[in-house]
Amino acid sequence: MSEEILKSSTKDTCDTFCFDEQKVERLQPQIEEVEGVELIFKALSDATRLKIAYALTLDKELCVCDVANIIGSTTATASHHLRLLRNMRLAKYRKEGKLVFYSLADEHVHQLVSIAMIHSKEG
Repeated sequence: MSEEILKSSTKDTCDTFCFDEQKVERLQPQIEEVEGVELIFKALSDATRLKIAYALTLDKELCVCDVANIIGSTTATASHHLRLLRNMRLAKYRKEGKLVFYSLADEHVHQLVSIAMIHSKEG
């Protein structure tokens, strides 16, 4: 860690332990709603899968072979990552003869990836 980060992290806690009991009682039960959501972020935390998801925000639908070429991998690698995204319900597919086309599962996934990209560019 850089020295600047270390200096700022030592001052980001309360000097006195106290809490708002009403807030805690109101919010604590709602925290359980995040169960399972971490799996979405885990799936997208892999650089290859995030690149695939981002490519699918730029074009509604891509063939497995196109995905492989876009990310610079083999079709087997692309297929593996696409299957994981599908299993996580982040992507869907359709077959057309011997070709398999993938797209993002819904607008929420599209927004999630798009917002993350916008956030990362705001520096």
